[in-house]
Amino acid sequence: MTETVPAFTGARLLDETVAALSDRAPAILAAAADQMRGIRLGLHFNDGSHATLTARHSRIVVARDRCPDPDVEVAFDDRAMNLLFDLQRAPVDQVLPDSLDVRGSRDDTLAVWRAFSLLSQRAAGLRSMQELWGAYREQAPQLWGAATPAAREPDADPVGWTALDFLARRSPEDAPAPPALIGDTAVTAPRLLWDGRTSTDWSLEDTVQDADLMDTMLRCRARTNEEIERLLPDREPRAELYDLMRSYPARQGKGLRPTLTIAACAAFGGRPGDAVRAAAALELFHNGFLVHDDIADESTHRRGLPTMHEEHGLGLAVNVGDGMNLLAVDAVLSNLETLGLVRTLGLIHEAVHMCRESIEGQAMELGWIRHEVVPGTDDAYFTMSTKKTGWYTCISPCRIGAVCAGVTDPSVLSRFDEAFRLIGIAFQIQDDILNLVGEEALYGKEPLGDLLEGKRTVMLIHLFRTAYAHERPRLFDVLRQRRTDKTQQHAEELLAAMRRHGSIEYATDLADRLAAEGIARFEEDLRFIPENEGKAVLRQIAHYVTSRPL
Repeated sequence: MTETVPAFTGARLLDETVAALSDRAPAILAAAADQMRGIRLGLHFNDGSHATLTARHSRIVVARDRCPDPDVEVAFDDRAMNLLFDLQRAPVDQVLPDSLDVRGSRDDTLAVWRAFSLLSQRAAGLRSMQELWGAYREQAPQLWGAATPAAREPDADPVGWTALDFLARRSPEDAPAPPALIGDTAVTAPRLLWDGRTSTDWSLEDTVQDADLMDTMLRCRARTNEEIERLLPDREPRAELYDLMRSYPARQGKGLRPTLTIAACAAFGGRPGDAVRAAAALELFHNGFLVHDDIADESTHRRGLPTMHEEHGLGLAVNVGDGMNLLAVDAVLSNLETLGLVRTLGLIHEAVHMCRESIEGQAMELGWIRHEVVPGTDDAYFTMSTKKTGWYTCISPCRIGAVCAGVTDPSVLSRFDEAFRLIGIAFQIQDDILNLVGEEALYGKEPLGDLLEGKRTVMLIHLFRTAYAHERPRLFDVLRQRRTDKTQQHAEELLAAMRRHGSIEYATDLADRLAAEGIARFEEDLRFIPENEGKAVLRQIAHYVTSRPL
């Protein structure tokens, strides 16, 4: 029996475009969302599909349904889709007979047009977007031609979709990869093509290419993992130590820390390769902490697989965590040969400070659990989260990358602190939310694991702050039970209480607000760094926190 492939409708194209940009170039979505703030857009496609588009903070939300009461309503057919993507005409010239219809106030309509101009102009520079839109276009080859630009030679005959033809000539599939780890990144902001008065052909503008964040993180993560392999000794005891030390780093994470480290180095004019060993050291510290944290939290799964102590026992797990921390120290010291004494001393100072913050944060959280305390304010969580994960996840990677480039002035390094403190807290809150409502296959931990472990998350703090007096004794009874005595039903009971009191919605809004504040501080505090490829990647990561779906 042949499986029926769902039609590639206009609504599906829009949905998949926004989803891909959330991972690959979130700064583009943030720029578009900024134009559409407060506007509900209803879209009608010639294939019968519909979509509703709204902006929430720096995130764009797509629903494949008819918008009941839109601020702006747009109906267009395939010809209008073609012109929209090419961005060669002002809106008035795109209103073809029986092709495009736009309804809404003048200001809202122009705001929507500016948002789509940004999306089309900048997203078109990503190879993944070319492939996605090319697949959609091939459903109607009589309109534009049948060949996929990504698969054609640069001098091939044009297919008639001007933007894709231009990009295929400029950036062919077989073009050599950039020599640096950080490349293919926008260094100048694009000028809007239509401002309500004049328009220009976007292909005549300066080249605009945004970093594909997913590809950039994959490259940085791969180089860092290669360095970890070089650092691991090739000797016994393999089965009980060195092979196990490869286990957690091999469970592919996002590559956030290596990318921040390498991008910060590049932002200050350093060679990205000079930061790879420091990035490897950070990953070793991180994974050593994870092994020990999983023991302290009695976690059963990490990134979709059994935790080290569950699979190999407590003794071996403790020793493996110790081994990774020792190897990380050795990796930091080995920079003497390539970076010299001053920068290596700076790296040692940063690494020691990062570790101290992390263990202090871990002590705060374990103390709350041991003494059966739920903090009364979010500020206590902010302090704990920043110490436990914020420093080694966001702040220290940026500072360490800058040191690799030769920056040792404390007043310069501290420029990263507040922006990435806020971004780090938002990122951790979102991870906590995903543990409650995210898909297990994507999150990689046991469902509701934080509730089983008694983690003092923003949602739990909010619940105990807002719960009725008659509810609290039962909530405390569930919370104070040992991890081994809690059941999935206990976790579901806490989750149901959080839903009743709006704790998850509260945390989502809080994370959005903190992320927006962090991005504002990023632009203000790091203004002194010239616009370059490394800084652009840092900006993409800052926006990644605000654009990933919850």
